Amino acid sequence: MNSISGKVFIDWGEFAGRLAPVEVIEEPALVKKRSRDFFWYSPILNEKLKGCFGDLVAVPKTVEELTLCVKVAHDAEVPVVLRGGGTGNYGQSVPVEGGLIIETTSMNRVLDIGEGFVSAEAGALMTDINGALKATGQEMAMFPSTQDIATIGGFVAGGSVGIGSLATGALREPGNLIEIKALSVEEQPREHVFRGEDVLKVHHAWGLNGVITEVTLRAVASRDWIACMATYDNYRSAYVAGYAAASAASISPKMVSVVDARIVDYFPRLKGHLRQGRDLLACYVPAEDVDTLRRLVVEKGGLLELTLSDEDREAAGIPHVFEFCFNHTTLQVLKSDRSATYQQVGVPDPSDADALVGLRQDLGDDVWTHHEFIRLGGKISAIDLPIIWYSGKERLDAINKTYEAHGFVIYDAHTNEVERGGLHNADYTHLAWKKHLDPKGLLNSAKSAAWHQVKHLSANEIKAMAVT
Repeated sequence: MNSISGKVFIDWGEFAGRLAPVEVIEEPALVKKRSRDFFWYSPILNEKLKGCFGDLVAVPKTVEELTLCVKVAHDAEVPVVLRGGGTGNYGQSVPVEGGLIIETTSMNRVLDIGEGFVSAEAGALMTDINGALKATGQEMAMFPSTQDIATIGGFVAGGSVGIGSLATGALREPGNLIEIKALSVEEQPREHVFRGEDVLKVHHAWGLNGVITEVTLRAVASRDWIACMATYDNYRSAYVAGYAAASAASISPKMVSVVDARIVDYFPRLKGHLRQGRDLLACYVPAEDVDTLRRLVVEKGGLLELTLSDEDREAAGIPHVFEFCFNHTTLQVLKSDRSATYQQVGVPDPSDADALVGLRQDLGDDVWTHHEFIRLGGKISAIDLPIIWYSGKERLDAINKTYEAHGFVIYDAHTNEVERGGLHNADYTHLAWKKHLDPKGLLNSAKSAAWHQVKHLSANEIKAMAVT
């Protein structure tokens, strides 16, 4: 059996035999399909990663089978990439160095539910976890807009915020991520348990430093959430209303999004339900807060057009409102036009709508803003996930510089190295644990520029480089 990646030249047939009784996928077309995630949102990453493939896919169903996969890969010194639902946007689960793809979606049991928590295997779908919680009167504190195909392990390894982060903060904030269990990649793989602050040693490390087997997340009491959509005649007014709703003491939203009218035109399933050509405010609020939200919307010059329970939404044939928010907004546009891309931008002062107006004037007509309000450290924050009509890297760089000149922060969506995206700097705590749990450097090592500079050091030496 030949190398599909053209990078790892071993007897892949013999290697697959050593994985028995674990299910394996050897058909090249299927291996290539599982070598992709949503990196194609970025034309830069698409060009860089479209030719990167694994050589074999293993589909373990138990921790014991997963342990066997890890041991066999270690013994053969084969690169390993873990894959959940493949919803990452930066090529997190793309096997850049070839090798073994371990797909976790068959390890999908919800293991335990108690007051304020849920434990599940790494491959459990977020929507299934939310479904299991519903029977207990609870729901996940946050979840990604891709919950139908995203796994809990993938969310913890590569995600940071989601629907609910306006109410409960980012995933990394105390109490949201309770426990992570992860296997080491050694001759005899061991399961390590991270609790409390220690979860940050493996959270958002892109699967670099441990094979996540099980996650325990915060659960919160279910509420009667109403999906609300209001329209405005200009973006500034919609943004001002969004910030007011996100920060109001009298309203308890779990999501508030503001979307440029030109983007809304790419939402065909909202046609006939909203006034055309208007900027959109979309949010989830408890049923008891709808009247307060309605008054706020009117005070800020808007019209609250839709207030939907799940039953109302289904009857109207409208998707979940969160499918028009976060990076689902980008997906809705890309369904119609693949020349679009996006960026991730931190807003320095979410209360300053005038600064946003000045920025929008300088950005140009090829950048359409879209803001999400979240809570970080107890304070309201905002991120911009604009639609950008891509005309080349030079123009994208100029757009980034325009944002930065206005004091906004770029979290680059067009890199597949963890240090160059949201982290901005090397996380030496992550890398110290990589050396400890993955001494041969087999786990997704191509996704860290810093790893290749420190891999010759001991775990303690790398840890000493961490800024405290």
